Amino acid sequence: MCFDHDSRPPIAPIAGGAIDGMLTELAARDGNRFAAFRARPASVGRAAVVILPDVRGLHPYYEELALRFAERGVDAIAIDWFGRTAGATRRGEDFEYMPHVTKTTWAGISADIEAAVAAVRGDPGSDDESPQAVFTLGFCMGGRMSFLAATLGLELAGVIGLYGTLSGPWRNDAPAPLDLVGSFEAPVLGLFGGADQGITPEQVAAFDAALGAAGMDHRIVTYPGAPHSFFDRKAAEFAAESEATWTEILTFINNEIGGA
Repeated sequence: MCFDHDSRPPIAPIAGGAIDGMLTELAARDGNRFAAFRARPASVGRAAVVILPDVRGLHPYYEELALRFAERGVDAIAIDWFGRTAGATRRGEDFEYMPHVTKTTWAGISADIEAAVAAVRGDPGSDDESPQAVFTLGFCMGGRMSFLAATLGLELAGVIGLYGTLSGPWRNDAPAPLDLVGSFEAPVLGLFGGADQGITPEQVAAFDAALGAAGMDHRIVTYPGAPHSFFDRKAAEFAAESEATWTEILTFINNEIGGA
């Protein structure tokens, strides 16, 4: 597990921020219906982010993160992984997620990411203004999937991963990002903890080198001494690393939309 159920993003709310957040349901092209949390800024901005959670799926950490983005003018939608096996419902702390994690597939996850990207872009033919740039942002399991989203042909403005695994097999059939770097079609921001026991410095260095060799616009940041899932309000000892991470994310998005 990446975060505890009572973990929250280490980002202060903006006092008086005008936002609209609600639980919703999306439909993928294979017919899957899954839960998502949408947070909209007071006015349509130039960017949107699809938030890809850890192995627990959609839970309050990611809902709050979506709200923090919306306060800063970024449309955000956080999705769940388990519509196919657990339904499109909100779940509590006692949800046994791991049996559902192992039943996910890369094909299903790809379809769900595609549906979320379509949702923030607006329905074809609608009169609603749509964000000009869509990013994916993932944590742990979602970090791996966010990197892989760069291969899906979705015309993403960028992919962001926090401590997403980079090599070797995983709990489902999702390929290793290191094996597919040559197929990436979006700029990459990778954020890692130097003391992460599951992602070695050699793997991070190899990812950095492969992205460079492929000519991909990218930035890789490692925070020495920080563990896996350090981006957590409860991890007060890593508050400086968390603040730097949030700045990296917002700067990456801002740079990719032309500094507007």
